[in-house]
Amino acid sequence: MRISVIIPVYNREGYIRRAIDSVLNQNRPADEIIVVDDGSTDTTPSILADYGENIQVVYQENKGVSAARNRGIRVSSGNWIALLDSDDEWLPDKLALQQTWLKENPSYRICQTQEIWIRRGKRVNPMKKHTKIHGDIFFPSLKRCLVSPSAVLFDRQLFEETGGFDESFPVCEDYDLWLRISLHEPVGLLPEAGIIKYGGHADQLSRSVWGMDRFRVIALEKILTGNPDLSRDKTEAVLRELIHKLTVLHHGALKRNSKENAWKKKLEKYNFMLQQL
Repeated sequence: MRISVIIPVYNREGYIRRAIDSVLNQNRPADEIIVVDDGSTDTTPSILADYGENIQVVYQENKGVSAARNRGIRVSSGNWIALLDSDDEWLPDKLALQQTWLKENPSYRICQTQEIWIRRGKRVNPMKKHTKIHGDIFFPSLKRCLVSPSAVLFDRQLFEETGGFDESFPVCEDYDLWLRISLHEPVGLLPEAGIIKYGGHADQLSRSVWGMDRFRVIALEKILTGNPDLSRDKTEAVLRELIHKLTVLHHGALKRNSKENAWKKKLEKYNFMLQQL
């Protein structure tokens, strides 16, 4: 097993050292560490230069986290890929635990660890709805993303088969990819925490885009249109979740006195499709 670690970064001078150091401090060393600088304009490039040959740095114009991750994976050489967001941190046994688990569970091509949540400097417990599960996670993943990029380790071939991150998504790109993967693939879950996931800071990507359900709707539509042999139960589940998210978006538009009626039209379309099942 050769593990490549991909760290996308954009203007994260306050966090990137912590992320990289947590990879360098792994008890099972990564085989290569690729940091993709997605057009940073702060001191991030000089911080990366300090690491010398300990990391491989790829520079590109700002294209977003999906393009940065895809770029890093393309230039990597490992047959297994681990991702780390630039504001998160790995615990020292993260890769060792996953390597052992995968040897003991050879049918799995993707697994993730549990995680510790830090919000605004304090440890918090995830809500029940964010509880990770093991195995077939497709149905519960329709509501929300249940895989953390920083916690995951996956087979490179699986990533390539699925098509990688959709670079048109400014957010929810992880929801989209894990949904496409879990449609056909079980996702393993280790009982141990492997990462510290930080949140609550002002430059979180999720805070920069309104109406994130817009992109989850697109992801769900891709499942419908891209899988002509989708089973009836999965088709029904996708349609019901589409209708739920579109209802929320439609009501939000009404509150804003928006003349946008695209959500209403989509609601009518998918309600009709559900009735025809």
